[in-house]
Amino acid sequence: MERNVADLLLQAKKGERQAIGQLLEHFRSYLKLIASHEIGSKLGAKLDASDVVQDTFLDAHRYFENFQGESVTQFTAWLRSVMAGVMANYLRRYLGTKARDIRLEKQLAADLDNSAAMLSELLVASISSPSQNIMRDEQTVQLAKAMSNLSADYQSVLTLRHIEGLTFPQIATRLNRTVDSVEKLWLRAVVQLRKSFSPQEQTDAQ
Repeated sequence: MERNVADLLLQAKKGERQAIGQLLEHFRSYLKLIASHEIGSKLGAKLDASDVVQDTFLDAHRYFENFQGESVTQFTAWLRSVMAGVMANYLRRYLGTKARDIRLEKQLAADLDNSAAMLSELLVASISSPSQNIMRDEQTVQLAKAMSNLSADYQSVLTLRHIEGLTFPQIATRLNRTVDSVEKLWLRAVVQLRKSFSPQEQTDAQ
C-alpha cells in the first residue's frame, strides 16, 4: 500500500532516500502548474516548466537536510522557496547577469505563493460540500494532480480563470473563442474537476 505524504515526509526526515524521491514526486503536478504561470509571465516560451520542476527536485534532494519543518504544509512552502531560487537562476541566465539577487528570489517566492493561493481558491469552486472547503496545502496538491489529468482545454480555462485571474472576455480573446463558449467550457471543466477530485484523494493527502 502506498504511504501517504505525511508518512513519506517522516521517513524522508529519518534519512530514507527512497522516501525523499517518492515525496517529491507527489508534488510534481502542483509545482509544474504554479511554475507554468510564473514562466508564462516572465520568460514566455524560453523555458519549460518541467525543466524548472526537475531542477527543483535536484536542489531539494541536495539540500533536504536544510528543511527544518515538520508538517506537509511547511514542506510545501519550502519547496516553493527552492523553486524560486531555481527560477531566479534561469532569469539571471536569460538576462545575462551573474550576481545572485536576493530581492529577485524573494519576489519570485512571493509570486509563487500567490499562485498557490489562487490554486487553493479554485478548491472552493471544485468542491461542493461546505465541510470540504477547508484550505489545506495537501488538498491543493491533490487538486493540481486532478487538473493534470484533464484535457488541455479544461486545464487552460481553469488556469486562466483561477490562476491568472482573467475575466471570461479576456479568456475568450486569449483562446480565440466566443465568451459564451468560454463560459460553457469553464463550467464543464469545473464539473469534471469536481468528479476527479474525490474525498478519498483528500483523505490520502493528509
